[in-house]
Amino acid sequence: MDFLWFLSNLRTEVFDKIFLLITALGEETAFMAIAIIVFWCISKKDGYYILSVGFLGTVVNQFLKLLVRIERPWVLDKSFNAVEGAIPEATGYSFPSGHTQNSVGTFGALAYNTKKTWLRIIFIAICVLVPFSRMYLGVHTPLDVFTSICIALLLIFYVKPLIDKIYENEKHFYIFLGTMVVISVLYLLFAYNLPFDVVDAYRESGIKNGHTLLGALLGMMICSPIERKLIKFEISGKWYTQIFKCLVGLPLVLGVLEGLKLVLDNLIPVPFLGRTIRYAIVVAFAIVIYPLTFKLFKKLECFIESKRRKKEA
Repeated sequence: MDFLWFLSNLRTEVFDKIFLLITALGEETAFMAIAIIVFWCISKKDGYYILSVGFLGTVVNQFLKLLVRIERPWVLDKSFNAVEGAIPEATGYSFPSGHTQNSVGTFGALAYNTKKTWLRIIFIAICVLVPFSRMYLGVHTPLDVFTSICIALLLIFYVKPLIDKIYENEKHFYIFLGTMVVISVLYLLFAYNLPFDVVDAYRESGIKNGHTLLGALLGMMICSPIERKLIKFEISGKWYTQIFKCLVGLPLVLGVLEGLKLVLDNLIPVPFLGRTIRYAIVVAFAIVIYPLTFKLFKKLECFIESKRRKKEA
């Protein structure tokens, strides 16, 4: 807590706003957007790599939260105050840091995967700034943050060679996806049947995240073979085509996510079951449904290029 008190004395209104923006890079939306952009525009294999690091990191993170059960800094020290704008996203127990796990896992994987030095510097800077923002904002201790950094780094370095080895072997790759589904189910069984007392809101947060994970993994396991055998979309394209593809697709993904929330929460009375279904459908939309439009983007690109060539001639 001494370090958090030190940082709290450095707070200003401007710094608060800056670090609230930085910390958003560790949220679920940022992780989803980056993984989808990589999957659509750069490399399907690398997209699965980033998703796998994120999903496995989430399981470990949520398991440790419910197992260790360390309270947030302002609960540990009643006289300590976190930055108010950061509190709504600080759900569940404090240890380890979920935002740190997401940001270091995502941007660390990007840094590990790129050969461009300037990009690697940017990604590593984000890996430092987001964990620091969690401490500056007062929602995590150094122990929370550094534990998540270590977990994320282990996954980054060990999952990459595994994906490289099994991706081209469809049977092994599907076994890997199925194994992650089983792990998420085991985590949910643990969360639903905890052998010790847990704050109800924290248990609910852990269960909710478990259902999110299960839905996304089921979507991946079901849709990956469909994409490989039937869709087979191309990731290549001119820079403007790639940007347009993402500018159209990402809002649609988020729209499907929020639209299904309104529908399924009213239709399905079983707690969190709608969440599992919702994330499975969203992943299906991102992997097999929206990519059906990529041929249209390619035709548009060909049209623009033909017009350009005629103009130059």
